[in-house]
Amino acid sequence: MALDYAKDVKIDPNALDIEWVEQPELMRRYAKHAADMKKEMDEAKERLEIGQARIGMDIRANPEDYGLSKATEASIQSSILLQKEYQELSKEYQEARYEYDVAIAVVRAVDQRKTALENLVKLLTASYFAGPQAPRDLYQETLDHAKRKVDNAKVKPPQRKKKGGKGGGE
Repeated sequence: MALDYAKDVKIDPNALDIEWVEQPELMRRYAKHAADMKKEMDEAKERLEIGQARIGMDIRANPEDYGLSKATEASIQSSILLQKEYQELSKEYQEARYEYDVAIAVVRAVDQRKTALENLVKLLTASYFAGPQAPRDLYQETLDHAKRKVDNAKVKPPQRKKKGGKGGGE
């Protein structure tokens, strides 16, 4: 099953029982995904280090092939950084690191989702949603609230007249 970060962290407040049943499996899937991404990142780092060592050995054996008249440690390290193979391996490592960081952030979000579910259940048991009216549609209210914020952002405050300007009559 494909992972959809944005969809998976959302909560349907009208189906808290289902959300609670799905929460452990959701956490398991994302924790495993984060572990898989860490493994990929570690493997990419190892490939980078091996590539760096291989290039360094080649430079030491044939410094003139790399435009070095004298092979000092500093010039070898600088030359390694300029090699296309090293740059590709470095980019691969950076991408794996990014994917791992995102996976860890989603695990935190799924954990935060658990806390939100706990608090919604507390509100429900405290009869927060009870009353003489029909239960509120939190989803619709959230949408309406977001729309009001957007609409309010479009309203410009009235322009004030400056004191001491022409036509002030003072």
